[in-house]
Amino acid sequence: MRIQLSDHFSYGKLLRFTLPSIVMMIFTSIYGVVDGLFVSNFVGKNSFAAVNFIMPFLMILGTVGFVFGAGGSALISKTLGEGDRRKANRIFSLLVYSALICGVVIGVVAFAVMRIVASALGAEGELLENCVIYGRFIAVSLPAFVLQMSFQSFFISAEKPQLGLLTTIASGVTNMLLDALFVGALRWGIEGAALATGISQAVGGIVPLIYFFRKNDSLLQLGKTEFEKAVLVKTFTNGSSELMSNLSMSLVSMLYNMQLMKYAGEDGVAAYGVLMYVCMIFIAVFIGYSVGSAPVVGYHYGAGNHAELTNLLKKSFVIIMIMSICMLLLAEVLGTPLAKIFVGYDAGLFALTQRGFQIFSFSFLFSGGAIYGSSFFTALSNGPVSALIAFLRTLVFQIAAVLLLPLIWGIDGIWVSIVVAETAACVVAVVFIVAKRKKYHY
Repeated sequence: MRIQLSDHFSYGKLLRFTLPSIVMMIFTSIYGVVDGLFVSNFVGKNSFAAVNFIMPFLMILGTVGFVFGAGGSALISKTLGEGDRRKANRIFSLLVYSALICGVVIGVVAFAVMRIVASALGAEGELLENCVIYGRFIAVSLPAFVLQMSFQSFFISAEKPQLGLLTTIASGVTNMLLDALFVGALRWGIEGAALATGISQAVGGIVPLIYFFRKNDSLLQLGKTEFEKAVLVKTFTNGSSELMSNLSMSLVSMLYNMQLMKYAGEDGVAAYGVLMYVCMIFIAVFIGYSVGSAPVVGYHYGAGNHAELTNLLKKSFVIIMIMSICMLLLAEVLGTPLAKIFVGYDAGLFALTQRGFQIFSFSFLFSGGAIYGSSFFTALSNGPVSALIAFLRTLVFQIAAVLLLPLIWGIDGIWVSIVVAETAACVVAVVFIVAKRKKYHY
């Protein structure tokens, strides 16, 4: 039975509707992990460190896709809730075309400045060359990556989360198979890993483009549009939290890498890379639920259904709390075997990574609340509050913690800083939700 945005949502229906988004985000993270796994085991820890070193910059480039997706889907869902489907399709078309143009421009610029950026971040010698090789390959596929990130949210607004999941699976399987071929069998090294990622992103971006250009039974279809400055401004305002979150996370990752180079050298960067790969999978559960439920919140906000907003918020908090406990337990159990899979070939690096897992896994108790809180305000078209939560979570609290705590606890302070930042951000998100309850009547 098809679940519609206008439905009343029980726990079961809410989980069924958001499950494709959760699985989609997990799968996206997993095939990113596979990339790192092949590079680490078949190419070596220097190349693995290079991928992790340049990745924050590459993620900054792709943030525009999250902005168009999250910010645009909130606006589209609100318009659908108001009953204007024609306007929703016009907005949808404008945002997709704009995302593609932005992806092309950013990709060209990134290709040109890749060496300058990698050098400025502190890469030298072989590490620098590997950063440039991997980064330029990914820059070429950036337009498709931007579209892929945008469509992950647009599929949900179109009431087709299952198709979004299938597209992500197709993209992920492509990456895994090509990693096995290019890196494992043909031994093309870091170039093979980058090529596999680029081709998989093309699958994730171009297939949805073809689907929405054709006649389909979803709520959305690509067609004629017109330039509307107000729509783009509102989209970027709504999506400012996603922009801030991804920009900040990438900038903070660069800072973490610099601190780790100071306290533990390239081994520290490699260990942090493993933690971030695994963290992406666990955090993907919270992001997937938040992305999947946001269009529902946006729809009922647009329809003025305050009772359903209250229902969605209460049920979401219970679901997030249960997920948080499960994530902590899983991280504690799986920390050692996952570290062994990635860096078991190096005893010192393995011990460093294992210790990091034991500490930073406690951040999962609080990260879900902060992520959902920011997404909730994005869905309510309150970009400033959403952005502030994301800004504090991913930049202010992280920077303060990672600069101060290592002075007290050394390298352990770097892992503890993640826990402290997520805890503080969760408290801020709860405070804003309580403070804004009368304005939105939830």
